[in-house]
Amino acid sequence: MTKQAVQPNTVYAICGFNDISSRRAMGFHLMIVGEDGKHRPWSIIVVRWGKKVLGYLNKCPHNDVNLDWERNEFFDPYGIRLMCGKHGSTFELGTGRCIDGPCKGGELTPVALTVLDGDICVIGVRLVEEDRAGES
Repeated sequence: MTKQAVQPNTVYAICGFNDISSRRAMGFHLMIVGEDGKHRPWSIIVVRWGKKVLGYLNKCPHNDVNLDWERNEFFDPYGIRLMCGKHGSTFELGTGRCIDGPCKGGELTPVALTVLDGDICVIGVRLVEEDRAGES
């Protein structure tokens, strides 16, 4: 069995750019194909800030829990940093660096995103795609 390398220009649309309001974040529970060919859950956060989009794994570096304490609730009370709802750690939006809390000095794992034709897309990974009727 040979490994299938993911091409750097592989893109998967996950939502429309306008599906996420500016200064808001949305979580996505996707399935990724690992290098061994096995499928595994891949939970990510997509942040829209004006015309910019940022992505991170939805995993606090403190002990691997999801950041959101309620569905799609990722920001601190001021709405300017990502925050772990379990431990209160806060993270800079642009860098993912933890600036306060139990994981201070750690950082979120970035996810490569781009906007193409009005869609927010993940790039550089291989996702499990749903089978579509009529495709070979």
